[in-house]
Amino acid sequence: MFMSACEGEGTSSVAASFALIAAGKARKSAWLIDLDFRRNEAYSAFAKGFGKGVGKPGRAYDASLRTDPIYSLVPSVVDEHQRAAERRLLGVHEIKNSRLLVTRFRHEALRKGQKVQLRTRPQWWKRVRSATDWVVVDAPSLSRSQAGLAMASQMDGVFLVLEADSTGAADVIGLRDEIEAHGGRVAGVVMNRIGADARFADRLAG
Repeated sequence: MFMSACEGEGTSSVAASFALIAAGKARKSAWLIDLDFRRNEAYSAFAKGFGKGVGKPGRAYDASLRTDPIYSLVPSVVDEHQRAAERRLLGVHEIKNSRLLVTRFRHEALRKGQKVQLRTRPQWWKRVRSATDWVVVDAPSLSRSQAGLAMASQMDGVFLVLEADSTGAADVIGLRDEIEAHGGRVAGVVMNRIGADARFADRLAG
């Protein structure tokens, strides 16, 4: 999983770029899972044209994987038919000319007043792992959402993304501590758009 302390660090670009690299090396596929269900920024980025030679989203598949999804809706419904439909709100789209699949949550299908809440669901993550070679998770910044913290315990590793010239060391250290407190393991730091202040890495080393 890729996650930042503050907005504007470039986390989604880093996650999408890594997922494309992973898909290029995959035998089956790579899944890019966007935890920001309301914005679906990863899907939108590919729909608008992520980069030269990168395809746009195509066919959608059901991402429920025949188990409880990583979300629940509040208020819930009693009708079994509606409940079955709500389990299929998370789809995964193939990116044309690649082995990459990107999630999209159909937020527009929610009923008036309904809200979506993330759930840990270890069984769902287990099935995703068996369905693909790489699982890359794009989490919204901690300053905007705790979605990444909710899923940290299910990740093999979490990479902190920061803009080297502007992010404060205290913010990054605070994010690291929060992830570890929620059962996650910080695997490394991605220093995005490194500029003149190369000494930032030294401040983190302490």
